[in-house]
Amino acid sequence: MSATIPPATIRLNGQDTPLTTASLTGLLAGLGLDEASRGVAVALNGAVVPRRRWPDTALAPGDVLDIVRPIQGG
Repeated sequence: MSATIPPATIRLNGQDTPLTTASLTGLLAGLGLDEASRGVAVALNGAVVPRRRWPDTALAPGDVLDIVRPIQGG
């Protein structure tokens, strides 16, 4: 009998999400965001990640990531 290993996950904006890339920029690209995206803020494990650090930021299973961007409406 073989055990099934669950996929590695992160907590992205309050939702468990499969970890499909080891880099913050890879995850953001998958969401259609990049370093040129205006008005986007990222926090990793409760600490804000400055935009200049996005390319150097690695992700690991269990990380908590919050991505905040403005929405239109009123």
